[in-house]
Parts: sequence; C-alpha cells; structure tokens
Amino acid sequence: MTSRKDYRKENKQGSKFLIIGGVVAIVAIAAGVFGYNAYKQEQAAAYARNQKQIAFNKTHFNPNVSIYGVKVGKLTVSQATKKVLAKAKNKLVYKDGKITSVRDAKLTTISQNTVESYFKKQYTQLPTTQVYSYKNTALNAGKNKLKKVAAASVTYNVGGKTFNLSAKDYLTQVSYYSGSLHYDNVSKLTAKLEAMDKEVKTLGKSYKFKTPTGSTITVTNQSYGWGIWTASAKSAILKAYENGTKTIDGKNHIYGEGYTTQGLGYGKSNNGLGNSYVVVSIASQDMWIVVNGKVAVTVSDVVTGTENKGDNATPKGVWYIMYKEEGATLKGQNDDGSSYASKVSYWMPFTLSGCGLHDASWRTDWSSTAYLEGGSHGCVNIRPSEIKSVWNAVKVHMPVIVY
Repeated sequence: MTSRKDYRKENKQGSKFLIIGGVVAIVAIAAGVFGYNAYKQEQAAAYARNQKQIAFNKTHFNPNVSIYGVKVGKLTVSQATKKVLAKAKNKLVYKDGKITSVRDAKLTTISQNTVESYFKKQYTQLPTTQVYSYKNTALNAGKNKLKKVAAASVTYNVGGKTFNLSAKDYLTQVSYYSGSLHYDNVSKLTAKLEAMDKEVKTLGKSYKFKTPTGSTITVTNQSYGWGIWTASAKSAILKAYENGTKTIDGKNHIYGEGYTTQGLGYGKSNNGLGNSYVVVSIASQDMWIVVNGKVAVTVSDVVTGTENKGDNATPKGVWYIMYKEEGATLKGQNDDGSSYASKVSYWMPFTLSGCGLHDASWRTDWSSTAYLEGGSHGCVNIRPSEIKSVWNAVKVHMPVIVY
C-alpha cells in the first residue's frame, strides 16, 4: 500500500515530465514553423533568381558560347554581332605553301540574322555550362579549296609543244573570302605564259618559203599568224586548277592581229600557211593564187605600190585577206594632199593601212615597171578583165605573201 508521502513524490515527478514534454513540443512546433517559413523564403528567393535568369537568357547567350572563334558568352545578339565583326578572322591566304587565317576589316564577316540563328540554337531557359562553338563553315570549305588548288597541276598543249604547269610553282598568293577564290598574285604564271608565247607563236616569225616559180625565199609573218592569248590562257589554267582539269588545248586560247583577233594558221602545215594562199612578187609584178597546193590563177601584169615613195610601197611580209566586198569606194589622199574616191568592183583588203587586191579601171599603164614611178598607193592593182577569176579563187583569211 502506497503512502501519502510517496504519492506526492510521484505526482511531482509526473508534473515535471509533463512540463518538460510541453516545452519540447512547443520548441518543436516553433522550430517547424520557423523551418517551414525559411524553406518558403528560400523557395521564393530561388524562384525570383530563376525568373531573373530566365529573363536574362531570353536576350543573352549562354556563358560558354563562341562564334567564329570569338567568345560571345552573356552578350546580346547585337553585342555579339559587333564583337564577331571586330575580331573574327574572315579570310584565308595561301602564300609560300602555307594557308593562314587572317582578318580583313573591309570584309563583312557575319550578319546579325546569322548571329540570331546561332542564338536560337543555343538558347536554354536557364543558363547551362554546356559549350557551344559555331564555326565559320565557309572558311573551312575555303581551306579545302585552297589545298586542292595548291596541289593541282595542268598539262598545257599548244603549237605542238607540251608545258607542265604546277600550281605550287606559279601561284604566289591566293585568297579565299566571300565564298570564292581570289588570285592575288599570279605574276609567275603570267611570266611563264609570256615566255611560252615567245617560244611558240607564229606572229612575227620568219621562215623559208618556196614560191610558185620554185625559188626559196625568207618571209616574215606580219598580221598573219597567232600567239598565246595570255589572259584567256591564264583564266583557263586557274579554272583547271580549281576544277581538277588535267589537260588544256591551247588552240582555244590564241589571238591574232589585224582585222580579226582570233589567230590564223594554227595547226596548219607549211609554217601555218597551209596549201592555199596568194603570192605577190614586187620584183616581177606577178601574182599567183595557190589553191590546195596548185596554182589556180596567175596574173602576170599586176601593179603594186609606187616603189620610189616609201609610204606608198606595198608592204612586204605575210598578211591575210581580211574580208571581201563588191562595189566598194576606196578613199584616201594623194601625195599632193588632195583626196580621192575610187570606185572598184571587187575589193579584198589585206592590211589595216588600206592595202588590198582590187580592179583599177582608171589605170592605163600596166607595164612591169609601172610600179617604180606610177604605181598605186600600196594596193595590188588588177586588170578589170582578170579580177573576177581572182575574186572567185580568193577566200577570206587566205594568207597573202608579198615579197
């Protein structure tokens, strides 16, 4: 049986425990309330930070973004565009066997629309540590083109000769920008083509020629012949370097002089004369028209330019029939300064200075010495009765050998 004293003692201890428990409960409740409030505050702060970052990311690049090698992290599209334009390399240069990237302030590197497209590709609502690197694909393509050109070689066939032209030997400097190659310095190639022209061209060339009478003389091409058209040939070679073409036919890149600039006699036998031509002998005042290797027309009493007046003498050399015209009026000046206008039935000029084959109805002296004192102004006069056979046999661009 418990005594009253023991009961009171136990009651006091129970009350103590109740008080302690209550205090603990109150503290726990207070702590819970405080923790919850702190949690809510942190959440609110985090949300505010996220909203700020979301708003920032809507207009700014992520931290680890580069465009054309230029860092644009945390910049707006406008700021990034300006920075790339100011710092990015936008040009490739091949020189001394090496390809280097450079910046040319005169060139437009990138558009704001392109930067905007890169922004959309990298955009995330919240910042990310992911690395974004946007390369200049145009320059990468240009590097491959430059390598291809630098390694190219072309075989150039012209005038029966072959020339091997390796790009590395003749391209001093080539640039790539704005989507295409630019040949900054090809002076070596130009010099090579000029040297090739001197070696193979027939313009100005002297050679032996057998006349219809059987004698052998030396003649020199004047307007007749051809040479390498350097500009056209150079363009073809550079294009071949780019396209990988291995062989070029030089006949497609020649030039001529006189009335036509296409070049004459290329690939023909007999020093380019072929087997059809006109021959005029000043000494004997004879003219022959050779067609397919045989004399088709002989005129034994032509009258050439007045010999004792240098300006009127018929020029020697190899020329060509520039064109043919019926019913022409020949105009010029006489030695005394007066003008003349002579009508002819058939006109076949062979020099730009106005010398040609034509009939001369006004002429009365057809002797073999008429040219010494009373010849023409440089033309080859032909009797009206003989001109038609000459007209029929002569063709445009036919060589005219005057000796």
